[in-house]
Amino acid sequence: MTLRFDRRQFLLGSSALVAAGAVGVMPAWAQAANLRLTFWGGQARADRTYGVTDLYEAANPGTTIEGEFLAWNDYWPKLATQTAGGNAPDIIQMDYRYIVEYAKRNAIAPLDEFVGGALKLDGFDEDQLEGGKVDGMLYGISLGANSVAALVNTVAFEEAGVEVPTNAWTYDDLMTMGEAFKSANIRGGMKVIADGSYSEPMLDNWLRQRGKALYTADGKLGFEEADAIEWYTLWNKLRDAGVCVSAEDQAIDTGAVETTMLVLGKAAIMPSNSNQLVGFQAIMKDKLGMNGYPRIAAGVGGGHYRKPSMFFSVSGSSANKEAASAFLSYFVNDPEAAKLLGVERGIPCIAATRDVVAPTLDEQNQLALNFVANLGDLLGPLPPPPPASAGEIDASLIRTLGQEVGFGAKTPEQAGPELISGANAILSRS
Repeated sequence: MTLRFDRRQFLLGSSALVAAGAVGVMPAWAQAANLRLTFWGGQARADRTYGVTDLYEAANPGTTIEGEFLAWNDYWPKLATQTAGGNAPDIIQMDYRYIVEYAKRNAIAPLDEFVGGALKLDGFDEDQLEGGKVDGMLYGISLGANSVAALVNTVAFEEAGVEVPTNAWTYDDLMTMGEAFKSANIRGGMKVIADGSYSEPMLDNWLRQRGKALYTADGKLGFEEADAIEWYTLWNKLRDAGVCVSAEDQAIDTGAVETTMLVLGKAAIMPSNSNQLVGFQAIMKDKLGMNGYPRIAAGVGGGHYRKPSMFFSVSGSSANKEAASAFLSYFVNDPEAAKLLGVERGIPCIAATRDVVAPTLDEQNQLALNFVANLGDLLGPLPPPPPASAGEIDASLIRTLGQEVGFGAKTPEQAGPELISGANAILSRS
């Protein structure tokens, strides 16, 4: 059953807090303040976020929160300009990729002094707390956890007469499934999986299962030429066997959901992330399922991790750090705020909050929540934040070389060393 709540219901649900504030019964840490909040995202995220700011303002008379949201590509240049000018908003949505850089530059403030006072983090998932720390100090409060996941067209598997994969599946199982799909020849020759050879998250997962990593804690590469050659060889084998889509088909994928192999019906499985299940299901008629990435061998786990989808941080230049911390505390703890936010930013990081949210979710959202909350032996430690130049390495090397190998322009033996040398050159410049 799906429960729906409108803003009036949420405001009524917080009436006790409103009444407490009206008669002056407010926590000792609460301060009347004018706070500015910035975040990236679309209108749906903004509606949920502003619903929570409305609740907070009602519960804390005298406090106002002015919000602004931008698209990802516009967000970071503007934030950098504001930070350089000493005019950054009090509350900043921060990404795992950039938190170290902003902390090292004192652009965001450590929050440790507020923990236990304005900032309540009782029951917060330890791995998510660790993800927000830089040099042992807390700079970001995770707003949700997600994980890489394989999105699965369950209807296509039924048509092919193949059992839907589980979290126990392996790359050998993937080959077997692919052969079965090829024999069944459903939907004009649908393949079992999209080409994952130039998917950074899939490469990362594969390396982690082998005890290695994309990047080390000091920002160096965590793998070698032999690993890269083996990776490209694996996907050449899958491509040549007709298990994954052709390079020509994969090239149609421009990054938009509508152009992916899953949505276009060219593949029954697509490497993705847990919080993308609902968005894909919204534009597909076939029912989707979700499981982990394939294992390199039966029983091998640890490739997945629960990544903080994003953080809230407090600006280093804010004059209202304690008041901003109190809002962060409300955002991650308050039951009515949790219902309004749902899992749009990822799975809540407090078990009690997850329990509050779960009954309000539809089937697909519950599937995403349960997947991330119950990764079992797939779950490994959270890796260190990637270096700032990781995005350039992904776009200009991992994706490009994967395509070149797919089209036969380079062999795995050529692409592997080129990936390592090119990545090292980029890292040395940053």
